[in-house]
Amino acid sequence: MYRKFIKRIFDFSIALIGLICLSPIFIVVTIGLYFANEGKPFFFQERPGLRDKIFNIIKFKTMNDKKDADGKLLPDADRLTPIGSFVRKTSLDEIPQLINVLKGDMSVIGPRPLRTYYLPLYSEVQKTRHHVRPGITGWAQVNGRNAISWTKKFELDVYYVNNISFALDFKIFFMTIKKVFIREGISKEGHVTTEAFNGKN
Repeated sequence: MYRKFIKRIFDFSIALIGLICLSPIFIVVTIGLYFANEGKPFFFQERPGLRDKIFNIIKFKTMNDKKDADGKLLPDADRLTPIGSFVRKTSLDEIPQLINVLKGDMSVIGPRPLRTYYLPLYSEVQKTRHHVRPGITGWAQVNGRNAISWTKKFELDVYYVNNISFALDFKIFFMTIKKVFIREGISKEGHVTTEAFNGKN
């Protein structure tokens, strides 16, 4: 009952209330990133959702599009703007995903939606992470986030899929609040962004 019906009701309600309460921050960050990223405050990218259905995830754009002399994008560390770094460290870049939750693309809590080109790399067990809607936060995020290996992340995602309950979601929700305040596990040491998954790591 919770997994099929109640969870979606909670998702919609929390996302709507969250957007209303966070609207002042949403507006300020949007304006700041608009000027930092030459009129592009938002970042859209295709991600696989429930049963591999592709949707466009919405996030605040934390890196600009500056290129080198050959027309290639500069390294991530060189494109990360000061305000973008702040937005990422405080996890404010996730706020626009509440729109995805309202649309039904995502859940507040679930396995994080990854890049579409990872789909062929999953094992049969790892594929079960797509048996539920992806989330803004999840069991892997509160147990290491980007500081743990991909293998461990997928183990935690599969555990969540097999054990969804109100109690587990409640625990993840409040653990997420704690993680945001202590800014833990945002990236691996020496990496600005998440290390790419290659089917092994």
